[in-house]
Amino acid sequence: MKIPSLLAEIQGRLHSLADPETARGQQRFFKTGPGQYGAGDVFIGIKVPVIRKLATEFPDVSLDEAVQLLRSPHHEARLLALIFLVRAFDRGSAAERREIYRLYLGSTRYINNWDLVDVSAPQVVGAYLADQQRAPLYLLARSDSLWERRIAIVATFHFIRQGDFGDTLAIAEYLLADREDLIHKATGWMLREVGKRERAVLEGFLRRHCRTMPRTMLRYAIEHFPTEKRQAYLRGV
Repeated sequence: MKIPSLLAEIQGRLHSLADPETARGQQRFFKTGPGQYGAGDVFIGIKVPVIRKLATEFPDVSLDEAVQLLRSPHHEARLLALIFLVRAFDRGSAAERREIYRLYLGSTRYINNWDLVDVSAPQVVGAYLADQQRAPLYLLARSDSLWERRIAIVATFHFIRQGDFGDTLAIAEYLLADREDLIHKATGWMLREVGKRERAVLEGFLRRHCRTMPRTMLRYAIEHFPTEKRQAYLRGV
């Protein structure tokens, strides 16, 4: 009998955990219908905590295996692959981190829903660029790909956690004109995170842009403000 490869074993475990009812709910939640942002994505019905636990069963996945898994048609397999890549990045040498960053940006067509971006962009792209030139983020912010633009802004969460807000604000300013609600939400989220650490920095941005920024972005950014101040910004005061 042929011994299955590690990748085949992982895929087998994923399918053993699949639940059709959960999958139907995920298909609706992640907007996979025609014309929606997740159109064509396929879920097999595994919740995120289960996938994270599954990742611990496979501590020695190679980069090649993770990238192959990332090319799966199944959303949960791609999520698991990204968890593997984040883990490898955390443990890797400088050369290994550079390779994972390169592989990640070469695979963005598979990182094609908001949860996939959010679980990986700060930990790989943001972490790699923390001590590098950050021009790649601005190229991503100008991409035709919704998901590459989301990677650009969400990757800055790594910088925000270090008290470094400049790139978040600059990219947020560029994305004020973006037409996609998912970008408005992500940008508002990052602005809110800036405000958690330095309220004055966020309010400076809001004073310049609250009258013209997308309403969803503004609402996300001011979510934790006191009611009176929140209402003032919503009125454009």
